[in-house]
Amino acid sequence: MAYRIIVDVSQRRLHLLENDRVVQTYPIAVGAMLTQSPQGDFRIINKVPNPGGPFGVMWMGLSKPHYGIHGTNNPASIGHAVSHGCIRMYNADVLTLARLVPIGTRVTIRA
Repeated sequence: MAYRIIVDVSQRRLHLLENDRVVQTYPIAVGAMLTQSPQGDFRIINKVPNPGGPFGVMWMGLSKPHYGIHGTNNPASIGHAVSHGCIRMYNADVLTLARLVPIGTRVTIRA
């Protein structure tokens, strides 16, 4: 299976594609005005369960240092532009996503 992730910052949605077909869409929080989410093509380089702090139950690091897709200890933030540039997901959603996508999965973040 060839998975790919597209993050749509303006819609605040993360789309999981399998063989170029959207198979799941998740609501997300994105970077705030002063700490916007980076745009471009990246890869998932690591997965850290229970990273502590505000990162919820899972951290998936991106090939852009200090940025990742992660859970949250503040579920009310989902749907808003409030992070320091990372992509926040509901904890249940990030666990599901982390089980599906391998390290090396391509992640495209677009406005």
